Amino acid sequence: MKFNILALIFTILAVVPSAMAEETKRIVAIGDSLTAGYGLPAGEDFVTRLEAALQAKGYDVTVENAGVSGDTTAGGLQRLDWAIGNGADYVILELGANDALRGIEPEETRRNLSRIIEILQEKDIPVLLAGMRAPPNMGSEYTTAFDKIFPDLASRYKTGYYPFFLDGVAADPNLNQDDYIHPNAEGVNVIVGNILPFVTAFIEQ
Repeated sequence: MKFNILALIFTILAVVPSAMAEETKRIVAIGDSLTAGYGLPAGEDFVTRLEAALQAKGYDVTVENAGVSGDTTAGGLQRLDWAIGNGADYVILELGANDALRGIEPEETRRNLSRIIEILQEKDIPVLLAGMRAPPNMGSEYTTAFDKIFPDLASRYKTGYYPFFLDGVAADPNLNQDDYIHPNAEGVNVIVGNILPFVTAFIEQ
């Protein structure tokens, strides 16, 4: 009898870690309209396409859409608790584009993003920071100050880092909607293809 009980205990101990290892990981994408999928048909947004790409590579993950169109870094900070809900295994942070479009002072953007990252790290949630660049019409001084924010923060907080969310898509009329700001479905596929190696490396680390 004692042998059977011990065997059962060892079996349970062996199964529990295996089950935990196979638990679906939850990635929350916190962002603005680029994350939310503004102007795109259902299923063609960044979050849905990224989840499909990760699952196709064998990752047991869900990617949740916490993007709000028009959101600034200040807005993202205010709704952070709502965005992560009951917690997350990872966060992809894509905010800042609307700050630049509105000419918000880069130091304010820096402070807001810093605080978001700090709060997430206090909760032991790893962050992949997606960089953004200021539009050229903001002038060289503003552009220089703004564009430095993202690599600086990634280095300071040792986050995951993808240098430019719209890499390969920005300013290409074939990959954007009529407003030339938001990617179309083809543009989203380019974004996902570009960022995917960074996301997989981030998860592995």
